[in-house]
Amino acid sequence: MTATSASTSTQGIKTVLHPVSDLAKAKAVYAALLGVEPQTDESYYVGFEAGGQHIGLLPGGGPQGLTSSLAYWHVPDIEAKVAEVTAAGATVKDAAHDVGGGRLVATVVDPDGNLIGLLQDN
Repeated sequence: MTATSASTSTQGIKTVLHPVSDLAKAKAVYAALLGVEPQTDESYYVGFEAGGQHIGLLPGGGPQGLTSSLAYWHVPDIEAKVAEVTAAGATVKDAAHDVGGGRLVATVVDPDGNLIGLLQDN
């Protein structure tokens, strides 16, 4: 492993977002599944913290317009990881941007059209 690879390795998938059509029904199902109440409970987003994972529910797919679940790989340097995966053949869908509290997210697309989420907490 090179120094570059080591500095941009992932910290694993820790965040998964799910588009939902009925937020109240989905919230009940995920609360039962995870055994906890939501940590964030807003009309535009419901988020759970369980087992070191963050599970988010986005009514109507949220501003991203998600039509399927999206897993976010946590990385220490999002710009470096975007550069690394695009050099390997991915394309950028959504460039790195702040979603609040210094948290940066980006979305890339693999050669088969699969979305890959990247997330950097500061």
